[in-house]
Amino acid sequence: MQVAAEHVQKEVPDATKKDHIIFLSTVFCFWFSTYIYIPVFGLHLENIGFSYSFIGIILGSYGVTQILLRFPLGVISDHLIGLRKQLLIFGFFVALASSLLLLFSNTFFAIFTARLLAGVTAAMWVMATVLYSQYFHSDQASKAMSRIQFLTVFAQFSSMIISGYLVLYFGWSFPFWVAAVTSIIGIFLAFRIKEVSYPSRPSRKQEFHILSHIKKTYRLKGLKTITFLSLSAHSILFITIFGFSPMYATHLSEATYAVTILICAFFIPHALASVWLMFYKVDLQKQKKVLLFCFCATSIFLFFIPLTNSLFTLCFIHAGIGLTLGIIFPLLLGMVIQVSITDLKNSAMGFYQSFYAVGILIGPLFAGEIAERAELIFVFYLCGFLSIIATIVVLFMARTKG
Repeated sequence: MQVAAEHVQKEVPDATKKDHIIFLSTVFCFWFSTYIYIPVFGLHLENIGFSYSFIGIILGSYGVTQILLRFPLGVISDHLIGLRKQLLIFGFFVALASSLLLLFSNTFFAIFTARLLAGVTAAMWVMATVLYSQYFHSDQASKAMSRIQFLTVFAQFSSMIISGYLVLYFGWSFPFWVAAVTSIIGIFLAFRIKEVSYPSRPSRKQEFHILSHIKKTYRLKGLKTITFLSLSAHSILFITIFGFSPMYATHLSEATYAVTILICAFFIPHALASVWLMFYKVDLQKQKKVLLFCFCATSIFLFFIPLTNSLFTLCFIHAGIGLTLGIIFPLLLGMVIQVSITDLKNSAMGFYQSFYAVGILIGPLFAGEIAERAELIFVFYLCGFLSIIATIVVLFMARTKG
């Protein structure tokens, strides 16, 4: 018993309070630098003179590099132990390059490249989650992810709420300056991140067959269904609040605060949903019922958007969408962990994050084409149908055991 106790004691992570503060501050900078210009980005592209089709392509490009990188990084994550911190730092350098491209060029190629680079940065999020999970005991993984998820939402919300005012008082280019400065601060903080190691754990040198690993991940029961649901939800997210909703708000109201009010209406319930799920655990039996209700409610909200004729109504509807999506995302993330076996958790998470990014790509792409050929309001009908399909998928999933 004494030997076992000594072994457990060695397993205790040696991260201090200061280490936690540095890491969480790095997380804040990671997402702040990426999202500071997002609410006004579509308006900026529209102001430059891009068509809705080109805007959709640019908005969707953010998902391309995530699709290409996140799954491979997840698969080989255990073999990147000495490179995780360096890859996270690299992500900040790429974020800096992305913001500088946006700052000094208005051509389609430069902006498209900049958003591809932003996707590279977002792909490095896999490294951040793995690094921070090592600050906790293995049985406290959910606590670690709850903290990091809250900081993610808080950084996105705080950056997006001020972006409209930055443009109003300092011009269209100022959010890109803020993104560049925040990236530099993030580089400085990332270099100071403490990497926690467990010397007491025996190193197992096993032959690693990457194709076999991918096949085992692909065959995990329920993973593909969960990923499809997240793909649908991310399509809705990047078509609406991260895409065309701010444009629609400016069509309904000429008020300078229209976009800011819309962002607040969406993200306050969205953040509160994440906080609520930090303290309230949804039973396994109830998860599918909650998902069913949330996707169904989301579809109703989306079909009402084209019927709105006031900013207040639009904000009220987006508050509902923010709440439902705020519940959907953490639930699906938790379900990925539940269906994964120990040796495939990183791979399953990489698969999940990589393929839901398909929604980030094709959602805005199709929406931009629809807006160009028909009207802007039809992008919300597209989202509504996506939510209905997800509702049907959850219905079938609820009938299966487990």
